[in-house]
Amino acid sequence: MVIYSLIETAKENGINPEKYLEYLLENRLSAEMSDEELERFAPWDESTREQCAV
Repeated sequence: MVIYSLIETAKENGINPEKYLEYLLENRLSAEMSDEELERFAPWDESTREQCAV
């Protein structure tokens, strides 16, 4: 269910879902990251949008 949510959120934000999932996995998100650090991986973040453009 989580993967589906990530894919649909990526689509809604106009980014490539496959690139977005790859981007998340390559950056090894961690539970120890602060909210601010995690926020930069959100699909609406400008740098994420650039990395995962369609």
